[in-house]
Amino acid sequence: MSLDTRKTAFTTPNPTEVVAIRTFGAPRWLVFAAHTEPKHLQQWLLGPDGWSMPICEVDLRVGGAWRYGWRNDADGSAFEMRGVYLDVEAPSRVEFTETFEDYPESVNILEFSDEGSQTTLTVTMRYASEEIRDIVLATGMTDGMSTSYERLAGHLTTLS
Repeated sequence: MSLDTRKTAFTTPNPTEVVAIRTFGAPRWLVFAAHTEPKHLQQWLLGPDGWSMPICEVDLRVGGAWRYGWRNDADGSAFEMRGVYLDVEAPSRVEFTETFEDYPESVNILEFSDEGSQTTLTVTMRYASEEIRDIVLATGMTDGMSTSYERLAGHLTTLS
């Protein structure tokens, strides 16, 4: 299947999951590094324009913790997400918990597959219930992810 590399496709394959698929024109090891190294994450994982990521802590090992903190540069508002790595198989898979503000913990799985010079990222986000999944979707999460992945596509061109 050929995917438009300028788009992130989202599906809800069952009542508790959201799946995002995006293809990048970069090798798998580089797309993996961009998802696991602070020097890259702080360049692209920002959501809407005008946000920065002053907190980016990554202990990439099973049982290691991660913590991201964002700040709206215009008004100073901020929020954080954190979690623990459950599985790390570089450069093909990362599984981790995610806790965001008052929402119950989710489990996210990033799978990186390559074909030639392109890498397809499949992100599976598992929530405790359909209600929680739908609340998270209503926050505009897909728009933020799409914007960040557009930014990542540009960042990757500066690295490869």
